[in-house]
This record gives sequence, C-alpha cells and structure tokens, in this order.
Amino acid sequence: MKKYDHHLVDERWQQHWSEGRMDEADADPSRPKYYCLEMLPYPSGRIHMGHVRNYSIGDVVARQQRMQGKNVLHPIGWDSFGLPAENAAIDHGVQPMGWTEENIERMRKQFRRLGFSYAWEREVAAHRPDYYRWSQWLFLKMLERDLAYRSRRAVNWCERCATVLANEQAENGTCWRCGTTVTLREMDAWFLRITRYADDLVSSLDTMDGWPERVRTMQRNWIGRSVGADVRFCVAESDVEIPIFTTRVDTIFGCTFLVLAPEHPELRGLVDGTPQAREVFDYCETQAHRNTAERTQETAEKSGVFTGRHVINPYNGERVPLWVANFVVADYGSGALMAVPAHDSRDHEFAKRYGLPIVQVVQPEGASCDVQKEAFVGDGKLVHSGEFSGEDSKTARESMVRHATDKGFGSRKVQYRLRDWGISRQRYWGTPIPIIHCDGCGVVPVPLEDLPVVLPRDLKISGKGGSPLAAQESFVRVSCPRCRQPARRETDTMDTFFDSGWYYYRYCDPKNTELPVGEEGNYWFPVDLYIGGIEHANLHLIYTRFFARVMQELGLVDVKEPVLRHLSQGMVVDWSYRCSEHGYLAEEQRSGDWRKQPASARCSQCDRAVEVKKEKMSKSKFNTVDPDYLLDRYGADTTRLFALFAAPPEKAMDWSDAGIEGCYRFLQRTWRLVDRLAGAAAAAEPALDALSPEARALRRKTHDTIRRVTIDIEERLHLNTAVAAIMELVNDLQAATAEIADAAALPEEGGFSHAIQEGLETLTLLLCPFAPHLASEAWERLGKEGSLVQQSWPHYREELLATETVTVVVQVNGKRRGSMELPLQASEEEVLAQARAQPGVAPHLQGKTVRRVVNVPGKLINLVVS
Repeated sequence: MKKYDHHLVDERWQQHWSEGRMDEADADPSRPKYYCLEMLPYPSGRIHMGHVRNYSIGDVVARQQRMQGKNVLHPIGWDSFGLPAENAAIDHGVQPMGWTEENIERMRKQFRRLGFSYAWEREVAAHRPDYYRWSQWLFLKMLERDLAYRSRRAVNWCERCATVLANEQAENGTCWRCGTTVTLREMDAWFLRITRYADDLVSSLDTMDGWPERVRTMQRNWIGRSVGADVRFCVAESDVEIPIFTTRVDTIFGCTFLVLAPEHPELRGLVDGTPQAREVFDYCETQAHRNTAERTQETAEKSGVFTGRHVINPYNGERVPLWVANFVVADYGSGALMAVPAHDSRDHEFAKRYGLPIVQVVQPEGASCDVQKEAFVGDGKLVHSGEFSGEDSKTARESMVRHATDKGFGSRKVQYRLRDWGISRQRYWGTPIPIIHCDGCGVVPVPLEDLPVVLPRDLKISGKGGSPLAAQESFVRVSCPRCRQPARRETDTMDTFFDSGWYYYRYCDPKNTELPVGEEGNYWFPVDLYIGGIEHANLHLIYTRFFARVMQELGLVDVKEPVLRHLSQGMVVDWSYRCSEHGYLAEEQRSGDWRKQPASARCSQCDRAVEVKKEKMSKSKFNTVDPDYLLDRYGADTTRLFALFAAPPEKAMDWSDAGIEGCYRFLQRTWRLVDRLAGAAAAAEPALDALSPEARALRRKTHDTIRRVTIDIEERLHLNTAVAAIMELVNDLQAATAEIADAAALPEEGGFSHAIQEGLETLTLLLCPFAPHLASEAWERLGKEGSLVQQSWPHYREELLATETVTVVVQVNGKRRGSMELPLQASEEEVLAQARAQPGVAPHLQGKTVRRVVNVPGKLINLVVS
C-alpha cells in the first residue's frame, strides 16, 4: 500500500479494537486507574466539529494513559431527555423515543468511524428506564433527607418552551436554550436544596487546582457569598417587621428610605386600603411583565412608587419612607433593602430622581467629597452615626453587628446569590417525578420497589396546554400507596440537568440492579480529567458538585469533589455571512469570490454586501462543516489531527480548508516514510561514544520529542504543540534519509540504522493517540508484534538529550540577521567573534559602532549599533 488508503485502514483497525475489547474497562484494584471523561452529548442525530474537537482531546489522553499502563475508563452515553426531542416530535409527527434512538444510532456510528476509544459496554442513556429508575431513586433519597421539597413561589418561565427554568438557565433574563425573554410566574414546583451546600461549594474551590481559574471565578460569582448583617426594620403603626441584608451596616445611619421588591409577600397587606394602593398595585403589575435581568441591569432606568407607609430605623429610631422599586428582586435575600444614597450609586440615582434625602455618614480618609453630586462607596471614618461616629468602617461593621445582636433587632449573616435548584418541567420528554398526590395523605413518594415510574409511550404531543402527561388518564390516575384511595401522579418531569448531574457515577457500575453505583465507584472516582465547554460553568458543573456531596452522604462513594482536573475546550468557529435583509446565508445564497476572499461576499438575492465574521459553528448560521464529508474524503486520523493541531485546546479553533489539507498531506508523508524504510533487519544499539554525529543528532531528536509530547499531553494539555513536535520528528527523519531508497540501503556505521529504526518506532508510538489508525498500520508495516494500542508509552533517556552544540540567533538592533551552530561551552568572546563574521550580519555593522552586546547564553546575541 504505497499510498495510505484511509477507507481500508480505518475500518480494519476499528473492527480489530472492537473484537479485542481493547477499549473496555474492568475494575482492577491491582492497577492504577485513570478516569477520562467528556461531557456526554445530546443525540441530535449528527455530530458537529465541536463534538469532534471535544472528544478527540479526550481520546488522545485516554489512549496515552492506557499506553502508560493505567487502567483507563473512557465511557460515553447520551443526554437524551429534553426539549429538542419533544419539539421534533411536535414538528414532524414522530414519537420522541423512536426519534432519539435513531439519532443515537447515527451518532454512535460517527463516533466509531472517528476511532474514539470508548468503553461501549458501559453506554448509558438518560431516556431509558434502566437509567432514569436511578434518577427517581436519588430524588426519593433526597426527599427523605429534606433535600427535595415542593413549594409555591415565583419561578422563571419561558413562554416559547412552555416550561419553568432554573435560575442558572435564565441568566441575563433569557432562556438558555431558545433565547426567549424569561418572565416570572407563581406556581407549585419541586426544588433541590443546593443552598445547603453553598458554603462548602464555594470554599472548596480554593482546593481545586486542576480547574481553570476562569471556571472557579465564575462559580464563586454565581454562588455569591456575602458576609454582612441581617437587620429588622419595624413598619410604623404595625407589628410587621421587614428584614434586610446588608454588607455595609456601617452606612445604616444614612438610610433615608427602604425599598421592597414588587413581588414582596408583605407588600399587598401593607398597602391594601391606603390611598397609594391603586398606584402601587398598577406598578407591580407592570413590573411583573419585565424579566429580572432587564429590571436589575446597571444601565436600566430605576423607577419606583411610594407605598404611603414608613419604617423605623432601629439604630436611630428615625422614620423613613417605604418604597417599592424595580431594582429589587424577590429571589435574592429578603426582597427588601435599605437605601443609602450617599454611599450607593444605584440608591443615589433613585434618590436624585425622586427628590429623596442624601445623608453622608462615611467620610473618606484625608479627603472630602460631595455626596450630593456622586455617591462615595468606599470605606472611611463614620460621621453623623451616633455612638459609632469616629470609628473606621471596618471596625464599625463589627461593633454595629454586636449592637444589633445585643439589642435583638439583628445579627451577623452570610448570604448567597445561589438559589435552590428548581427541577420541575412542564413537558413530556423527561424523567417522571416519582410522587403521588393524595387528597387524604398529601404528597406521597412512590415506594422504591415500584420504581421506575415509566414514561408512557405514544402520547399525542402538541406543545400546548401544559404537560401531555396531565391528559393521560392511565398515567395520572393511581391508588395512593398508603391509603389505597384514588390519587394522582405528579405530571411534572425533571430538569434534564438532573439526569446529567450524576451520569458519570453510573458509568462506573452500569449493570448494577441494586444501587445507582456500587463499590466500583470508589475504585474509579474521582474523574481524573473532565472535558467540556465553558458555557456549563454555572449549570452542569455546579450541579455535578452538588450531586457528589449527595452521593457521599448516601454512602455511595467516598469522594466529595468529583473532578480532579477540568478542561474547558474552545469553540470551533468559521466565517458566517449575514444579509441585513435575508439573514444568514447558505452557500447557494452567496455571490462573489467568498471562498477565497470572504469579505467580498454579497447576497445573491438582493446583491447587498453582507456582514462577514467568525462565529461559532452553527446550523442556523450555515457555517458548519459535515464531519461525515471529512471522514469520507480525508479519513478519521486527518479529521482528528486537524481538530487537535489547529489551536490550543482551551482556545477557539478557526476552521481552515488549507489546514485540514495540510494535516492530510502530513499523514500521507508519514506513511510514505514508514513504508520506504520498513523491513530493515533489527540493528543493535551501539554504545553512546560509538555514535556518529548524524546518529547522535537523530537519537537526541527522538528522545527530545518523547519528552515534549509526554509533557504536552500529561502536564500542559497542549496537544497542538505535541502534534507539532511529532511533525518535526518526521521532518528530521525524512531529511536524514532523503538519499536512501529503502531499508536495505540504511547504513549501519555509527549506529545510523539503529537511530532510524528507533525514530520510526517512536514516531508510531507517539502518533498512536492522535492518529491511531495510521499508526497501527505503520506499526504492523514495521514488523512489530502485538497491537500498537496495547504497547507501552516510550520513555526518553536523559543521557541522549545532552547537546554538544546549540543554535544561537544573531540580531542587530533587535532584528534577526542570521544564526550559527556553536559549541555549548563557547565563551562570550567566541560567540561575538562568530556573530560578527556571519554573512548576514557584517553588512549591518559597516560604518557603525557596537554600543552594547546583549548575550543570552545558548540562545541569542544582539548587537546594538549606531
């Protein structure tokens, strides 16, 4: 096979690996383990280049760790519940089950074609009863521990998806899936007490050195731990108390009004019957139609209405007016806050608009400020603050909290932005919540022995009128497990993030019929490397950490933090073409020389110039590349190699036709090199002092490549530079053998033949994780025994890395003018003399004076002249 035929080779080796169970994993306490995991995909029916990149990264690590002798678990499954399948059923008149299974089959074939080394025997899918039985089991165990509860409250509602969203799914006020503006709707829903672990979730981030700082920062901000004081204001002429939380209790003497959220539970009762009632109720109704993010944006206009009531500041006994305003929300803190316009910019803006007093109570050290013009938000000395005047802000915060505690109107408090996780979804295609509602017994959990509560098939799904389950009498009508009287099943299904919150435990023990995970969990956990997008930093990744704590409390595993190391891979981006009139344009809608010069593109329908920019690959933007096309034309190894070589894993990857062609040519070149030089008789390793300069240089390059590739995979996860190092080795091997026709012509003198054979064997071993099909074929072509993927990873030898000469770059005034090979021990005088003699340097020194010499030993010398 003179030319590498990927069609034959890919299929051959994939079959070989499958038949030999070479990617499967069995727990073996006698061996060190490595758990490599990528976020499980949603079975949309087709993989995209984002999938290829994400899973190629994981596959390199998994394969390399196997070759290092680790017992590697590298599993795959399907996040197969959720809205896309249900919406497809509505749009196409099909059932979600059939649609989902067909998609899984198509994507499974694509993953296999790419040669991903998955433990397919451990495959799980969220929509199958043998999996969601355990989601229901975990929910009931949480219910037993008061971690799951039902409550009526204002929840995030997406009108387009017709379902509730968790706070994490409505960040910035829009639905995480469809982008629709989220509104608040009061309804009964099921919640998980993730806030019980808020302090632990945030404090443990400091120990998670294997996670990107960006992800940890995002989680810290989302959990939002604030230390402050809880202070209760009494409503004048009432026995109602309104608690507020503040981190700046030192400013409380400057409180000139109190503000309630429009949704505050006490508001209606306080205002009802007052002259202001109608105005307040109308204002609250208007705000109910605006989403929380829109109301609370820093740039949003601050508005409000006076309620007609006053509250008493417990520190000085002053009456301050009670307002309702748009910038306070009910789901953070108590839904009320004290307004100190002199020392808070938002309060200052509101006070100026409505003519409310601005009273300064903190004076900056050694300076003056005019709080009537601008709020002073820093620390300083307290003024006009009664007995606390003269104290600095930090001291005052401590003493004022003690005062509130002693007097009984406040206390120290730690508060979190994080809210309990709402998991109720008013859709069909999800895990049924295992609850029965009985008029006599109330909320009754389904007995564990009756699990799973199976999702009924063949329902008519319209996407309108609430959950289809509510209309399925055979599902809804049941007997109460306690009193045997007629009762009703819960018709909400679980948020799909519940299913994906614990799936990586099930991979460890997928056949267990007694527990979601047994003793094997303690062998495999924690996950050594977890790969997935940054968009899940405040969704899936917080939920996984919550589940890990639950799993530990249930005694299922001993590990609290589930992931040792996390990699957030970058997006795959390509040019998109958008017409102001016709939107994003498909290829057939573009005119001009857009393939070679994207900026020249025009809309073929209206001949307008179009907006051209690099964006994340998306079907809706018509800028995707079909992996099947790449697999057909270039093969699995080229497709994988380009996804790995084009950029560092954590950075965005630009699609490039030239780039993938380059990777294809490299693999063909590698194959020709191996094919040309294969078949030589084994050459004995000579003593180091018997090596010729050519052989020594080749062996040094081989062992340096082992060192670089090993470090790049295991420590840095810089797979692009690992590929570059392998490419350099191929170049050196080619250059050294350019005049040699075949293996029989390899000279043995000075260890040259051995150096070439060592280089070729090392090349195939190092290439195996990246391009396993070609590397396996090359290993066999070299006459090696055994399957390549079961060979040991090579180790470099320090004595072969020693270099006798170094390449020194020569610069004149900072510009490169040449380079030279010099002995490692060359003195600065020798380096300078050789530099002056370089052909590209001498002309730049004529008629000039060398003012300074910058010598970086072994790297460069810069002559500064004038």
